Amino acid sequence: MSTDTTPSAEQPWTIGRLLTWTTEYLAKCGSLSPRLDAEVLLAHARKCERIMLYTAFQDVADEATRMTFRELVRQRAEGVPVAYLVGQKEFYSLPFYVSPDVLIPRPETEFLVMAMLDFAKQLTAAGATSLEIADVGCGSGAVAVTLAKQLPQARVTASDISAAAVDVARRNAERHQVADRVEFLVSDLFDAYPPERTFDLIASNPPYISPGEMEQLPRDVSEYEPHLALAGGGEDGLATTLRLLEQAESRIRPGGAIALETSPMLAERLQERLTSQAGLAPAEVTQDLAGLARIVAARKRPE
Repeated sequence: MSTDTTPSAEQPWTIGRLLTWTTEYLAKCGSLSPRLDAEVLLAHARKCERIMLYTAFQDVADEATRMTFRELVRQRAEGVPVAYLVGQKEFYSLPFYVSPDVLIPRPETEFLVMAMLDFAKQLTAAGATSLEIADVGCGSGAVAVTLAKQLPQARVTASDISAAAVDVARRNAERHQVADRVEFLVSDLFDAYPPERTFDLIASNPPYISPGEMEQLPRDVSEYEPHLALAGGGEDGLATTLRLLEQAESRIRPGGAIALETSPMLAERLQERLTSQAGLAPAEVTQDLAGLARIVAARKRPE
């Protein structure tokens, strides 16, 4: 189907008509959220907030808006994620820059932030006046920056194996005015961290997708998001996570904690692995909004 949006004398291309037509078109192209996609892209083309579209349904879109919107719709129909097209994604009520160098932040990962905030609250109640936090595999920096925003007493180290991802994370820290409390490292897990560095809290959303799962991912994920941040290695996708746990054991301070985002299919195994790790209290699993096991976390016993 053509994405031509040339107006006709009988029926001009109003904002409302553009949204209706594009929603139907993107639905036929396989989008799972065609109306939302249409609204986000049109708001971006008009350089306005999405809510402003609702007061402009009868307004006729100008030619520049239609041309920009048409190109965005064309790319979305080909599978390019909306977040990459508009250059940002909301996470924990904050806007984050994103690019094809980083995974697009997802609502499930907000549960990782909440787990960290809960642990931070416990440490503060126990008398901690400052916190050292590591976000290993930071990607866009969504977790690291959000924690720095929510915890003014914290210093965060954010690392990623991808230098391009670290650049995106640094940009987001500057955007949200926490760059003075976030240190960035290009590192394969903890490899580039000074040997003596330890942390009160360690958070990570490591790659955990297995080869079989990779084949089943939606096209906009498998073809456009970075495989380095998705595939966890090994037949079950656990290789990177297990390597992280081995390195993290000596990095957690007594009384501190570690929390990992994972696949619901791997959560039970990770829970057993953490529970069996010397010095850690029994691990707990948190479900996401869909009721799927998503976060596995454990505290280190005080000395």
